[in-house]
This record gives sequence, structure tokens and C-alpha cells, in this order.
Amino acid sequence: MSTEMILFIVLPVAGILLGWTIRWIYARFQLSASEQKAERVRQDAIKEAEAQKKEILLQAKEQLIQDRNQQERENRERRTELQRYESRVSKKEELLDQRAQEFDKRDKEFAVQTADFQKRSEVLAEKEANLRSELERISGLTAEEAKALIIKNLENDARHDAQALLNKIDQEAQVTAEKKAQEVLVAAIQRIATETTSDITVATVSLPSDEMKGRIIGREGRNIRSLETLTGVDIIIDDTPEAVVISCFDPVRKEIARVALERLIIDGRIHPARIEEIVQKVTREIQQKIYEEGERALFDLGIHNMGQEAIRAIGRLYFRTSYGQNVLTHSKEVAELASILAAEVGANRELAKRAALLHDIGKGAENDSDQNHAEVGAEMARKMGEDPRIVNAIAAHHNDCEAQTIEAVIIQIADAISAARPGARRETVDNYVKRLENLEETAKKFAGVEQAYAIQAGRELRILVNNEKIPDDQVKELAKNIAKQIETDLRYPGRIKITMIRETRIVEYAR
Repeated sequence: MSTEMILFIVLPVAGILLGWTIRWIYARFQLSASEQKAERVRQDAIKEAEAQKKEILLQAKEQLIQDRNQQERENRERRTELQRYESRVSKKEELLDQRAQEFDKRDKEFAVQTADFQKRSEVLAEKEANLRSELERISGLTAEEAKALIIKNLENDARHDAQALLNKIDQEAQVTAEKKAQEVLVAAIQRIATETTSDITVATVSLPSDEMKGRIIGREGRNIRSLETLTGVDIIIDDTPEAVVISCFDPVRKEIARVALERLIIDGRIHPARIEEIVQKVTREIQQKIYEEGERALFDLGIHNMGQEAIRAIGRLYFRTSYGQNVLTHSKEVAELASILAAEVGANRELAKRAALLHDIGKGAENDSDQNHAEVGAEMARKMGEDPRIVNAIAAHHNDCEAQTIEAVIIQIADAISAARPGARRETVDNYVKRLENLEETAKKFAGVEQAYAIQAGRELRILVNNEKIPDDQVKELAKNIAKQIETDLRYPGRIKITMIRETRIVEYAR
């Protein structure tokens, strides 16, 4: 039992020792093999590195050789280029030396010539002084007097030539311009065939009998005071049989008073309460008529996109007259003329027509102002949002400011045509005589004018010129100056023809 036990114990221990010994021997063998393999790998790596090192060294040497060869070629090329530059510079230096020598030579020659010229100039100056003295002695004039005489003669010749050229150009321009202007104006006037003016500026109400005057006045004048207060007019009741005169600066208020008074006369009930009722009713009707007349004018002219304020401003012109000419009728006529003229000259027809219709709206303004109707109308148009070109045309149609567009000039022309055509306007005798006297006095202010006569209702001015003071070649210039002065100082309808009359009479007797 003990022996078995010993064997049982010894045998496993011996097996373990044997196994461990075998394992240790195998491990040593494996380690030796790995070391040998690592050594071989290291040797191979060293050999490969040596080979690569040699290859890199060879490549570096080849590259170095190539770079050295390239550098040598570049150096050779640079040396060659430098040699060429040196050769060119040396040639230029030689050329500059030659030119410097030539310049020195020419400088010396120039100095000699300058000295020679100086001597000659002195000699010529002395001869010129002698000749000038001799000429002054022979002619009896100094140099300044002779120069002034020559300049004056040249100036007269130039003035004469210029005036002859101006006359020729003026004649040629008149031939073409008058023909074209006649065609345009004839076409425009033929298409505008409106009646002559028949409106009057005084409102008169006819009465069925003189007894009606007392009823209009009323007890202690209460009726007439009530009517004047409500309408803002002056009612003149005088010895005129069966008639009452209404006076007012505002044509709309005058029309309201006239219509209200006529209705009161027909109704027969004349007292303050009835007067107030009739006046309010007539006022509404007149305001409605103003708007309708404005719309009718726009419809007749084919103008659109006009505000209510502008329509009322146009309609108020229906009750406004100027020199007996109805302003609304005049404005419509100017609008049609402006449209035709704009079409003839290639301007904006719609803009010209609209500006022409609005050009006199300042005459119907409800507020009082120190400005003239052109300035008032321009301000009204500006507030109504009209085009700035239209505002300028309104402001410039009487030359109160400068016309900035061709349409503004067309408005001026159309306005003058409408106002100047026969029968368009009436003018008082005093104003007529005053206008003729101003024409004649303006012409007489010019030197050389002996007499001036305004004929043909002021449409022609004939001027007698002193033939001793004004030569023939200056008559044309004098006429233009007189025309410009008339345009600047005076206002007149249409166009004024200026005729210059110059006559030289020589009387001699044979004995």
C-alpha cells in the first residue's frame, strides 16, 4: 500500500517535471529560432537600407550634376547677354559722344548766328523807326492815329458785311419760316371757328314795373340789405326805368344774385326768409352748374383724370369774362389751338391741351390775392398735383417766368391767337388810346427816330428815321432794337409790324 501510494505520488510528479522540461526545451528552441529569424530580418533590412542609400546617393549625384550643368548653361547665356548689352552700351556711348560734339558745334554756330541776327535786328529797327517817322511826316498821322483809323475802317467793313449776311439769312429764314408758320396757323385757325364775343360784364335784371323796385328795397331797406348780405353783391337801384343793376367783383356771386332776384320777382314773395331760401337754392344750383360746365369742357376736349377741385376751378371760368370774352370759351379755344400746334411741331399734344385748358384758372380763384392770375393759377395747379411742366406753362403764359418746355411756348402762342383774332375781345377807348400812345413813345425814345405812328389798331408801327443820323445799313438793327424794347416794356394782343421809313431828298436848281 505504501509502495503504491509512493508510485501514485512520484509518477505524477515525474510526469510534471518531464513535461515542464520538454516545454522548456521547446521554448528555448522557439526562442533561438525567433532570434535567428530576427537577425536575418535585421540583416536583410540593413542590406536593403544600404542599397536604397546607394540609390539615393546616385540620384542626388545625378541631380546635382544636372543642376550644375543647367547653372553653367544659364551662366553662359547671361555672360553672352551681358556681352551684347556691353556692346550696345559702348555703341550708344560712342553715338552720344558724336552727338555731343555735333551739338557743341551747332551751339557755337547758333551763337554766331544769334549775334548776327541781333546786329541785323538793330539795323532793321533803326530803318523801321526812320521809315515810320517818314510815313508819319508824309501822312500827317501818328502811328496810333493810323492804327485807330485802320481799325475803324475794318470795323465798318465787318459791320457792313455782317449786316448784309444777317439780312440775307433773315430773308431766307422769312421765306421758309413765314410759309411754314402760315400753314400751321391757317390749319389751326380753320379748325377753330368759334363765334365772336357777346358776353357783357354788367348784370342787369329787368323788372315788370317800377313798383317792383320798392318791393325789392323793402321796408326800411331790409329786403335789399338781406339780398346783398347773403349774396355779397351791390344792388344799384337808380332812375333807370324797369331795371336793376347788380355789381360784384366775383362773377359767381353776381350770377347767384341775378338768378335769385329774377326768381324772387317771378315768385312775388319778397321778404328776408324767402330771400334766404331762394339764395341757398340758387347757390346749390350754380355750384352744380359750375361742376357740369367743367365736366362738359373736359368731355368736349377729351381730357381725363381730372380731380373734382380742378373741374370746379374750370367750371368757375364759365361765369368769368376778360375784355368781354368768356374765359371758359377762351380756355377751350386755346386748348384746341395748342393741341393742333403741338401736333404740327411734334410736341406733346395731351400735355399742351391740358395746360392750355388750365392756363387761366387763376381768373376764377375764390380767394383774393396780390398775385396775378398766372401765378395764382400755377399755385392752384401745383396744389392739385398737376405735372410740373403744366405748372410752368401756366406760370409762363404771360412771360412772368421763363418757359421751360416747348409746350409752354405753344400755350403762349395759342393764347395770343385766341385773344387777338377779330371780335374775340373788346377794349375800352381809354386803354386803346393808351396802348397806341405807349407804342409811339417807345419808338421815339431811340436816337435817330423823328416820328412814329401806330396804325391798324396798333398792329403796325410806322417809324420815320432821320437819314443823316441813321445810314441804310443800320436801319435793320434799329428796327430789331425797337421790336425788342416793345416786347420788353409793353403788353399787347397779337403781333406788331414795324415799318422803317428812311428817305434822302436832294434838291438842286439849274440857273
